[in-house]
Amino acid sequence: LGDEIEVEVTPANFGRIASQNAKQALMQHIRRAEKELIYSEFKDRTGDIVSGTVRRFERSDVTVDLGKFEALLPNRERVPTEEYQIGERIRCYVKAVEQSPHGPEIILSRADPQFVVKLFQLEVSEISDGTIEIIGIAREPGFRTKLAVWSRDEKVDPVGACVGLRGQRVKNVVRELNNEKVDIIKWDPHVRSFITNALAPAKLKTFEVDEARRRVKILVSEDQLSLAIGKRGQNARLTSKLTGWQVDIEPEHLTTMGFEEKVAQAIKAVASIPGITPEQADVLVHRGFLSLEDLLQAEASDLAEIPEIGEQAAAIIDAGRAEAARRHPKIGETSVA
Repeated sequence: LGDEIEVEVTPANFGRIASQNAKQALMQHIRRAEKELIYSEFKDRTGDIVSGTVRRFERSDVTVDLGKFEALLPNRERVPTEEYQIGERIRCYVKAVEQSPHGPEIILSRADPQFVVKLFQLEVSEISDGTIEIIGIAREPGFRTKLAVWSRDEKVDPVGACVGLRGQRVKNVVRELNNEKVDIIKWDPHVRSFITNALAPAKLKTFEVDEARRRVKILVSEDQLSLAIGKRGQNARLTSKLTGWQVDIEPEHLTTMGFEEKVAQAIKAVASIPGITPEQADVLVHRGFLSLEDLLQAEASDLAEIPEIGEQAAAIIDAGRAEAARRHPKIGETSVA
């Protein structure tokens, strides 16, 4: 009594087809249970970074083996400049756990800006403990990222903490991003300072701020224009995303003075010397005496050879010397206004 006895039984109408159907139904139940396990385990891991192995490609989507489960890195979440090999280990950001027609699916990303935020949280202890806060991020995956940081503690430099000793912290992040350029910017509540920090090292000339339209027009010198805008407009575009303001950068057009204007300016300068009339100044400038310094280097005989000046040469030389003495008095003398 109590022994187990195995007896082979062949139920009626239970042939090969029926047994295959039973097997398929059983496998479906097992797969459904596995997928429910995926959902229950990963639904709270959204926002984490996981490591896995590239298993296969389905068109441009990548299937990643996470150990017990498989996840999907869709083409839209891939970095355009990155290529993966089967068997390669990669780190990804868990963007979502979605319920698809085929059951729960783990969606990974390497292009999401939050991937960079999470990497900095893991690398910089001051961010994870709340001393430094990441205020904003703008990213063009594979090319450039701008990160705005702020410190709750005045003694802690937010940019320096993120860069790390000899740049080690930011180098670790850049290495994970396959040498994507990362700009770490100090956040500022004042839009002018914030945009200036975001566009550094470009030197900005003037700002025109339109508060109502949240638009900023910036003038820069022509030699700073390409630096401020960046390659294919990338620097200006990321600055707009980061700050939330439309940033328009234009070159400063310097008005070039023409020859006639220069001549008129020189005549006016010479005519301002007491004792020299505008008519005399006009003649002197057209004969090459463009300033007070030119007159001081001339002799009365030089001016006397000019028909329109003639006998007035000595008086003009004296007027020039008197003006020079007034502008540059000797030590101990007082300038006469």
